[in-house]
Amino acid sequence: MDDIVNENITVQYCFPDNNSSCRKEVRTGPAYIFLFIVLSCLSVCTVFLNLLVIISISHFKQLHTPTNLLILSLAVADLIVGLIIMPENIMQLIDSCWYLGSLACSVFPLVSSLSVFSSVFSLVLIAVDRYIAVCDPLLYPSRVTVYKMSICIILGWSLCLIYYITFMYFNDHLTAAQFYSTCYGECVLGIKYSWMIFDFLLSFVTPCSVILVLYALIFKVARHQAKAISALSNGVPNKQESKVSGSSQAKAAKKLSFVISVYLICYIPFYLTSFSVENVTTSSMVWTVFGWLMFFNSSMNPIIYAIFYQWFRVSIKHIMTCRIFESSSSRFSMFSDHV
Repeated sequence: MDDIVNENITVQYCFPDNNSSCRKEVRTGPAYIFLFIVLSCLSVCTVFLNLLVIISISHFKQLHTPTNLLILSLAVADLIVGLIIMPENIMQLIDSCWYLGSLACSVFPLVSSLSVFSSVFSLVLIAVDRYIAVCDPLLYPSRVTVYKMSICIILGWSLCLIYYITFMYFNDHLTAAQFYSTCYGECVLGIKYSWMIFDFLLSFVTPCSVILVLYALIFKVARHQAKAISALSNGVPNKQESKVSGSSQAKAAKKLSFVISVYLICYIPFYLTSFSVENVTTSSMVWTVFGWLMFFNSSMNPIIYAIFYQWFRVSIKHIMTCRIFESSSSRFSMFSDHV
């Protein structure tokens, strides 16, 4: 078999000893090398940041709270994206062959979908948790406990798994996907247009609507509480207090806007652009470009939900200085620079 070589792409065969082998495209041009380096760095950063979140929340007892369990669940889903999904997609960009066999070809999309959907589900639970904490702070400790939150997280992951197994593999009338393999060494997942619409409504429109509504209510309650504080002292507003309240409102507004904006920016392009074609496959440009934009959300999540918090900065210091290996490290204080 003669190799076909041009300036940017070297065409070989995935399995030279197999007559039914697919052609192998090894992309070695400068643009592909640069893309490989950038995406590899993104994958490493995603794994590193989410590992820091997982280690921090798992190790330090002071961080074992219902809210942090949600951040932990989010970090686990995002870790899967950075550790498994991103590297495989990087290799598919550089080498067109699939070397892992038919079983892995059918399982890999399930792992990818599960991690992405579980990440979105965790975002919804975080919004619900914050809504209860802000709108009903007195009853929050009794209504939201570590045990109840653990059950919600387990049920959430289980429902996500059942959802994708059912509609990707066992539903004959609403078959969501078909695996194409015209030659040995190919793994292409084709997603039907009807499935794209259904999945768009269930895994994007619904959670996005819940998040937007809850954050809108949170912001409304926060403004009401700020006005109540400024109206203290016999109805005479305290200028300094009002200034602090206004500053807090501004910070809350910016943070909530940033959370919502990043989520929408990462997910809207993939779903909307997918509707412009009758069938979407994993080898299409739509899947590649906007799929990576969704993966990028897994890199942003630990920054949005963890790095902005003092406890995360303190835990990073303990981890990076190896103080985490001390026998009493699990009882360190995470809310002060002094232990």
